Amino acid sequence: MKILLAPDKFKGSLTAKDVCNAMTEGIRLANPAATVLAIPMADGGEGTADVLTQATGGTWKTVVVQDPIGRPIEAGYGISGDGSTAFIEMAQASGLRLLTPSEYDPFQTNTFGTGELIVDAVRAGVKHIVLGIGGSATNDAGTGMAAALGWRFLNEVGQEMRPCGGKMAQIHTIVPPENNLPVTVDVACDVTNPLTGTQGASYIYGPQKGAKLADLPILDAGMSHWATLVNEQFAVDLPDVPGAGAAGGLGAGALLFLRAKLTEGVGLIIQHTHLAEKMTGVDLVLTGEGRIDKQTLQGKLIAGIARLAQEQRIPVVALCGSLQLNPHELDALGLTSAFSIVPGPIDLEDALTNAADYLKRTTFQLMRLMRT
Repeated sequence: MKILLAPDKFKGSLTAKDVCNAMTEGIRLANPAATVLAIPMADGGEGTADVLTQATGGTWKTVVVQDPIGRPIEAGYGISGDGSTAFIEMAQASGLRLLTPSEYDPFQTNTFGTGELIVDAVRAGVKHIVLGIGGSATNDAGTGMAAALGWRFLNEVGQEMRPCGGKMAQIHTIVPPENNLPVTVDVACDVTNPLTGTQGASYIYGPQKGAKLADLPILDAGMSHWATLVNEQFAVDLPDVPGAGAAGGLGAGALLFLRAKLTEGVGLIIQHTHLAEKMTGVDLVLTGEGRIDKQTLQGKLIAGIARLAQEQRIPVVALCGSLQLNPHELDALGLTSAFSIVPGPIDLEDALTNAADYLKRTTFQLMRLMRT
């Protein structure tokens, strides 16, 4: 029997690689002769760079950059095994997880550190960058990133300024660097929010970054000012582009400053892991994530894996900590079946601490069933 493992992380307890290891242990207990092919997956958010680095036999590089409020920190990114592609997550340098709640402030935070990661990758000689933009602490439309790449931002009296979310309205002139970035860039972006307006970056994502209700129109006005300036100077119309509002407007900034392409994150993961090709000759696909619920229906990872498996007539089973979908919803995902690994009523700490053991046990039971 040949089994393909393609799980996401179990957030808060297991990385995708940890999940693969626990599943493999369960399979070996039930069927030592089985062939197991493990491909840790991600949804384009946290963990994506690590997954893609592993999938391409690459290396992880750590550098010192600025965090969202300018402090020096160590942040990492991956370089593919052939040295051609860098896998960067903006959350490594500009993520909300780097701040304490008392430090959340979209007026002050910026993406300069993300730009520093890109600069380091270019110096390393890569020709292509995959940039994940989930988990942002910022609302600066990528202007901080651009400043690290050599773009200059001048106020109305011609003074150079360090842009951030609260200074967008003060930008009067944007001066590009002499040379274009010598790489192509794909941005993993699974949201479709526009840049401005009530569904845009400031209104939808500003509150989780520390913005109060009264701050939202101020932040949105600054973003609108910047977008108007971009259109006047570069004839690029950004506000209504789907995904432009992602990561505090970094989606829009990537289009202008990086000449990037916004791409479905799951599609990038499937492409770089060669998942479709690796399903050839497989008898069963095992996937999963920490919680399978209504959000899973809106996500694309498990659905994408199930779609590829269905195309090759391979059953696909999902294991999870919490299973909250009914049979019709599981059908909509394309799953053959799904199981919670939790053995009974337990508290959250128990579930997180013992997730690997529970996952191994459930995989074992599933494989015994598959052999009957």
